[in-house]
Amino acid sequence: MSGLADILGPVGLSALGLSLKVAFWATVLAMPLALYVAHVLARREFWGKQVLNGLVHLPLILPPVVTGYLLLMTFGRRAPVGAWLEESFGLVLAFRWTGAALAAAIMAFPLMVRAMRLAIEAVDHKLEQAAGTLGASDWSVFMTVTLPLILPGVISGAVMGFAKAMGEFGATITFVSNIPGQTQTLPSAIYAFMQVPGGERQALALVCVSIGVAMGALVVSEILARRVADRIRGA
Repeated sequence: MSGLADILGPVGLSALGLSLKVAFWATVLAMPLALYVAHVLARREFWGKQVLNGLVHLPLILPPVVTGYLLLMTFGRRAPVGAWLEESFGLVLAFRWTGAALAAAIMAFPLMVRAMRLAIEAVDHKLEQAAGTLGASDWSVFMTVTLPLILPGVISGAVMGFAKAMGEFGATITFVSNIPGQTQTLPSAIYAFMQVPGGERQALALVCVSIGVAMGALVVSEILARRVADRIRGA
């Protein structure tokens, strides 16, 4: 750890720790809703389905700065929702790490939904229907039939969301700014070092760390997904 601290410096090490914290909570908070929305889009037909699908993927299409601006106008301390959250729960999002987690979760959400939706659509719907005809509730069918079969897709979606959250920059810097030790994540720190003469070395070190974390997450995801798939096939 001391070696990493020497390479990154206190600012880089703080940015790395904050990025991991933000990405973790962004993934945890987005996963339940992403799984629910993926299931709705994959298994249900209703009026407005394409509208919902468009809204889910909107963060991928919009410039990240626009997403950050909308978050600021919605969850800022003087914005209606932001003021209500602060008065009711003491929760402040704008210019806080919690806001960075929210921005990262929104930007990662479409990738998580897409991976999970593809996994659900790959499951033979007749298996779920058979469980339903035996008297199982929708919740029971999902937990005992669908979820075990789509677990590799859920893991892949979670890892993709984590990686996206780690690399999020535009929406985050617009919503929570770039405050060292408070809201400065890895991408923000790299950007800051690039603006300072002689900061290229520290920026390069952070770039290498970002690549290492992303590759490590992908490797872990692949290993876990294969183990789960092997266990399902052997069941």
